Amino acid sequence: MNTPLSWIKEYVPDLETTYQEFNDKMTLSGTKVETVDVLDADLEKIVVGKVLKVEKHPDADKLVICQIQIGPNESDATQIVTGAPNVFEGAVVPVVLDGGRVAGGHDGKPVAGGVKIKKGKLRGIESNGMMCSIEELGSTKDFYPEAPDDGLYIFSEEDNVKPGDDAIEALGFRDAVYEYEITSNRVDCYSVIGIAREAAATYGKEFKLPEIKVKGSGDDVKNYIDVEIKDKELCKRYCARAVKNVKIGPSPKWMRQRLAKMGIRPINNIVDITNYVMEEYGNPMHAFDLDTIEGHKIIVKRAANGDKFTTLDETERNLDENMLMICDAKKQIGIAGIMGGENSKITDDVSTVIFEGACFDGTNIRLSSKRLGLRTDASGKFEKGLDPNSAIDAVNRACELVEMLGCGEVVDGVIDVYPEPVEKKRVKFSVDKINALLGINISKEEMYKYFKPLELEVDEKNSEIIVPTFRQDLLSNADIAEEVARFYGYDNIPVSLPSTAETAGKISDKMYIENIGHDIAAMYGFSQAMTYSFESPKVYDKLLLPENDDLRNAIEILNPLGKDFSIMRTTSMNGMLSSLGLNYSRRNKDVKLYEFANIYIPKQLPITELPDERMQFTLGFYGDGDFFTMKGVVEEYFEKLGMFEKVEYDPNAGKSFLHPGRQANITYYGHVVGFLGEVHPLVAKEYGIGERAYVAVIDMPTIYDVVSFDRKYESIAKFPAITRDLSMTVPKEILVGSLEAIFAKKGGKLLESYKLFDIYEGEQIKEGYKSVAYSLTFRAKDRSLEDKDVQEVMDKILTALKEKDIELRM
Repeated sequence: MNTPLSWIKEYVPDLETTYQEFNDKMTLSGTKVETVDVLDADLEKIVVGKVLKVEKHPDADKLVICQIQIGPNESDATQIVTGAPNVFEGAVVPVVLDGGRVAGGHDGKPVAGGVKIKKGKLRGIESNGMMCSIEELGSTKDFYPEAPDDGLYIFSEEDNVKPGDDAIEALGFRDAVYEYEITSNRVDCYSVIGIAREAAATYGKEFKLPEIKVKGSGDDVKNYIDVEIKDKELCKRYCARAVKNVKIGPSPKWMRQRLAKMGIRPINNIVDITNYVMEEYGNPMHAFDLDTIEGHKIIVKRAANGDKFTTLDETERNLDENMLMICDAKKQIGIAGIMGGENSKITDDVSTVIFEGACFDGTNIRLSSKRLGLRTDASGKFEKGLDPNSAIDAVNRACELVEMLGCGEVVDGVIDVYPEPVEKKRVKFSVDKINALLGINISKEEMYKYFKPLELEVDEKNSEIIVPTFRQDLLSNADIAEEVARFYGYDNIPVSLPSTAETAGKISDKMYIENIGHDIAAMYGFSQAMTYSFESPKVYDKLLLPENDDLRNAIEILNPLGKDFSIMRTTSMNGMLSSLGLNYSRRNKDVKLYEFANIYIPKQLPITELPDERMQFTLGFYGDGDFFTMKGVVEEYFEKLGMFEKVEYDPNAGKSFLHPGRQANITYYGHVVGFLGEVHPLVAKEYGIGERAYVAVIDMPTIYDVVSFDRKYESIAKFPAITRDLSMTVPKEILVGSLEAIFAKKGGKLLESYKLFDIYEGEQIKEGYKSVAYSLTFRAKDRSLEDKDVQEVMDKILTALKEKDIELRM
């Protein structure tokens, strides 16, 4: 939404502000300003001048020497040399004086910071300034149609200017145009009046909306037009007024200038009036030529499937049964709320005009506009959901402007079909609750002061705020509190904690557990990655998943961006391997990545309830390191979570995308909590990873409830330890984890620790076996151990090992 500040001041006449102050205050009060276009930013020392004399230049065929009056007297004259083809004696033109600036060069293109004008000589003749075209002043003929195609801008008698006047002011450039970011729930602010109302409340000034007065010229509108609404669901209100003896012509300069500042090209007085009212009241208008309306009757109804209709842009549109149409007794004449028809447009021969002011269903307008591929200024406003009560004001305002511009005679009476009138809402209101909610303490009188310019009425007896129908966003006491807060000033509200909040903040246990993962990953040199939750079904084949694998049961997206983003991921592998592959293709060495991201497991397909969203801690790397490097990172994480002693690794993981001999499920008390391993060579090739890569995935929901941060600290041991080395011949299928389980179980309280220091396979070891060597440390807390104490424990360990076909190496 764009508004010139000068137009705002028409409704807030006491508003005194600078451009920057207005920008800041409006933004802080909730009407966020996106950009400001200061129209006179690059215009300086430009006055109205009158050409007193024109003489031919002695040394140039296309140049003339002009004497220009730039003050109240003819003696206030200066000399300017110009090549403008339309200059003549008596012409009143904008003149930039020596040291002044214009917005554009001679080619009319804007120049950043403007163009400085200095006196000098043209072909030996002194020139003390420059006469300006409209392009050099920063505008175009589109918005100033009275300007010539090539030449100086010449003021008319309508401008009522005299030499020496401020030409920038006379042209309407002493102004700034503000562009706002308006949220969809504030449809009232899609109008100049709406923004003015906000400005009045922001500055604490009176908001003055002039009373609309239409004199009329007799006769009765019912003799001209009849209206019937057949679809009351999609058309909430339809108002119509007739204007006879229409005189098509240009709009007055003040209207053209205002439309130009809004970015709307002036066309003629009738069309300009509809555009002017649309911007002023936020309610789109339309004008029909009565002579083109069959039966002088307007019918609002839906189109039929297969209907075709040619709009004002001379394009044939395909209609369907969900589109609302404006029809006469025989044909369609407009697409409701979007665009009128070629068959009822206003031409220069029009004699009687019907002004339409209506309110259509916003959702229907938006969907129809989308299906047609046709979005207009009107549809952009209607789709927000307009106030039906503004339609009558818009059509009456249009008729008032007709009388003001003298371009027709307004017929008495209004056709107003309004099946279900919308009434003002009542919202419960409590001064004490608002003060408590905002953490402030202001009086009800001060609150009422904010409400007045917003047209909010107060019913003190019933403790209610009576909300006007144009404020569709005010539904509860909290909404009223927001109005108080933004005009009291968010920056004036003291900092305080909510009364129900704890004074000591903390993060959740889940976040704490995840933060430890972030810290561990960073400590080992991993960089955080972010990947898409949307994937292609093709990733299952890249991961070598069997056809009956449960991971293939993914949720399909109804409106995907494309086939490659058509399902919700059920595994985090594709994202991680794609990221590693991308880094490998960029020749990055020793890449380590990690990610905390959800996977989406459907409870059933097709889905009838929300899926199981499971957070996965995924790590991946290639380069320096191997399987045990990744295992060390995982063990470090589990140790920090108090889970290390009970974590085991099962080689029978069965992951198709991992190397069959270098993978393992991670279990905790027998429950699988994740997996790790080397990426299958074929999978690595699919992802463009040209060397061994390793991954680990921890399913976070399975560990959230089992972590323990209880820590028991013991004093430094007072008694010496005894160490025994144990070298064994072990069947290859027995994992060292099984040996450590025997040590822990049989070692009892005296076994302090054990450490693997050698694994060997070779000619000296019989086939099917491997040599494994451990160092076992024993210590008692209350005494020095003797050899017999340690031997008793060792005998128990050796007996248990022998039962597993494990022999001591001599």
